[in-house]
Amino acid sequence: MKVLPPGTLLQLMYLRERLERIPPGRFAEIGPGSGEITRLLLDMGWSGCAYDLGENTVADLKLRFAAEISADRIAILHQDFLRSAAQEPADLVISCMVMEHLDDATQVQFMHAASRVLSPNGRMIALVPSSPKHWGIEDDIAGHCRRYSRQDVTRLASDNQWDLLHLAGLTFPISNLLLPVSNFLVRRSESQKLGLSALERTKLSGRRQVKYKTHFPSILGLLLNKYTLYPLHLLQKLFARSDRSLVLLFEAAPSVRITMP
Repeated sequence: MKVLPPGTLLQLMYLRERLERIPPGRFAEIGPGSGEITRLLLDMGWSGCAYDLGENTVADLKLRFAAEISADRIAILHQDFLRSAAQEPADLVISCMVMEHLDDATQVQFMHAASRVLSPNGRMIALVPSSPKHWGIEDDIAGHCRRYSRQDVTRLASDNQWDLLHLAGLTFPISNLLLPVSNFLVRRSESQKLGLSALERTKLSGRRQVKYKTHFPSILGLLLNKYTLYPLHLLQKLFARSDRSLVLLFEAAPSVRITMP
């Protein structure tokens, strides 16, 4: 079984609790990466589609979810969500570490596209990197345009006529404590990516292979799992309002629905 980084595990644990409040329906996921959130959604009874720009990422996801594709529970699309013409209504639009790759104008397009595809009672859940003062080598390598503050998310919602339903900082304090080690591993393993275009860095950001950062020996699964990290999950919930959190999760719904043309 794949061993996930502690930050990823904590995000998934929090996300599961939020999803338990929503009846399963149809989802549209943008930027699924290796498919951890996709797996969570499918396991919780959702069906839908996932959009990704990376050809290799899409190929890997099609292999991972071959059974679910055959059962018509999910479609893996090598498409740009913003330019996809035929979009079925979704009860949930979800993205993880995607919006920070978008420039300001494209970020507005993303919010409008999400509003168009959402069903009348639908909502968006997004996870984004937070705390601008913690900008570092990983942001440069991944092709980020920004890290978000809580005020940035609030303004993003209001400026685009969305109601902010929930906002929580995640992974504090463990990700902050591990950040110097993370930066060292990323710099040593991925510095060559700085010579690539921002688009190429974005496409590669969901397929990273950094030992002890994005993948771990299987034996470490004894330490890195949802049971051993449960105390840290309780701790991240305790500090959900902290401005020092390195990840923000927000839920929002359009104040004014943009209908599909």
